[in-house]
Amino acid sequence: QIQPVESGGGLVQPGGSLRLSCAASGWKYGLYCLTWFRQGPGKEREWVASIDSDGKTSYTSSVKGRFTISQDKAKNTLYLQMNSLSDEDSTMYYCAAEVATDCSGGAPRHEKGMAYWGKGILVTISS
Repeated sequence: QIQPVESGGGLVQPGGSLRLSCAASGWKYGLYCLTWFRQGPGKEREWVASIDSDGKTSYTSSVKGRFTISQDKAKNTLYLQMNSLSDEDSTMYYCAAEVATDCSGGAPRHEKGMAYWGKGILVTISS
């Protein structure tokens, strides 16, 4: 059973940085698209960034230039480096994975296509 587990969330001041991690033991897929989503209370889940098995990345416009998605295949771990954080980034973050597919040339990902989900981690931006 593959169960992604997020870590690295917490409280940070505006303008600060955090790095989220998502570890998935037992990962066995060679072709995949890994994604970070986020969702605030009463809001729809929002696509943040994706990376495929070839390392191609894509980002939603609001985080481009501030967030960096990456992966360590040896550790079966996905990362999201978040810089220049603002109040708008304060919410729950989820990692998710599609398998047997790439990220479709960087098109925004939809939650319905995900095969695996982490349980989420809270990021709070506050002074």
